[in-house]
Amino acid sequence: MQNKIQNRVRFFLRVWLFMSLSMVLQAQPVPSIFAELDNASLFLLNAQHQVVMAKHADKAMIPASTTKLMTAFLALQHWGAEHRFHTNFYLSHTANHEAVLMVKGYGDPFLISEEIEHLAKTLAQRLKAQKIESLSHLVLNTDYFQANVILPGHSSTQNPYDAIPSVLAANFNTLNVEQQQGILVSAEPQTPLTPVARAWAMQPEVDLSQGRVNLGAQAKRCENYFAELLSHFLSKEGIRIQGSVVWGSLPADQSHLIYQHDNSHTLAELIQPMMRYSTNFIANQLALILSAERYGAPATAEKVAKMFQEEIIGQFGWQDFKVEDGAGLSRQNRLSAKQLVMLLQKFKPWRHLLPEIMPQVVAKSGTLIGVTTLAGYIEVPISGRAEQLQWAPFALLINEPASYHTRNQITQRLKTALASQSLVSAP
Repeated sequence: MQNKIQNRVRFFLRVWLFMSLSMVLQAQPVPSIFAELDNASLFLLNAQHQVVMAKHADKAMIPASTTKLMTAFLALQHWGAEHRFHTNFYLSHTANHEAVLMVKGYGDPFLISEEIEHLAKTLAQRLKAQKIESLSHLVLNTDYFQANVILPGHSSTQNPYDAIPSVLAANFNTLNVEQQQGILVSAEPQTPLTPVARAWAMQPEVDLSQGRVNLGAQAKRCENYFAELLSHFLSKEGIRIQGSVVWGSLPADQSHLIYQHDNSHTLAELIQPMMRYSTNFIANQLALILSAERYGAPATAEKVAKMFQEEIIGQFGWQDFKVEDGAGLSRQNRLSAKQLVMLLQKFKPWRHLLPEIMPQVVAKSGTLIGVTTLAGYIEVPISGRAEQLQWAPFALLINEPASYHTRNQITQRLKTALASQSLVSAP
């Protein structure tokens, strides 16, 4: 008799659990401004993972820069938020016993002028400890990336958002140069005007009136710019470099590691500005480094696409998707609103890295010609406990011409829908 009662209790518990799982928030009508769109999708959950609003949520769409959420998630999961990228410096000698400094790059995305100046101080101390104050020349080893690797979606414009990847890169492979009374000068007090910068700024196709510009499509120009900044800051520390820059390998029998520089910025501190300013350069560097660590150097566009394919299937089990660059520039990328929300559920521990795009909303936006997207979290106060907050994930993908005002108006309606939710049985 007791066994029959226990079996009946278990049966009713199963029924109750099934009914609980089939309870969702009544699907709120989509905002009228969204209903007017022909090619758009959205998906909104509340903090309890119940559907508040959904429309074409499974449709594969061009995600634009919301792709950076995936890149950041894979990077944070792989390395951890406190990871620091590194660059190695080796000491070698010529046949005439002159000292040679060899630089081995691993794609550090955040070698800004201040960082290069900082590493030059320590590097100079290491060299002086070995009584070296003069170097024959610099050797750059850049075989961690395929030469002139370009990821899908790249455009040949001067826009800083179109800066190419490179193994050794200074200031995101961009320049900030201006003319003062007809004379070229650096627009940044921390950054000298080097020969590479001057020569590029003087090219007729470079329009300095737009402010910051990228360094063009040749990786060696970018790497040479890094070398010039390094040379400048070493000279300030009393280390003279006599010859020009050359590219080459590291002879294991003739060189030894003199300094490994770990960037002063953590991975989280790189991702936060990447999200705020939508820095394509950082995102694509991360994708290339991830692919090199998974499949071995050199990193290539093919390895990046393979890495995303295998990692996403392994993490989420999805089939109907495509990601082939880290920044979201490729118009061949495809993610659905529901997939982005699934990603956001896993990204939740790092939601503080996203910018606030309106009060109570942190999110990553995306824009391409004819594409406007937004994915992130809406802040929801817990009833009766205003000091405690929950976060509701959402994704909005518009693959037709629409302004960011339209995107933000729809997001405001999603906030309203969260505030007026009610439980009913699922259809």
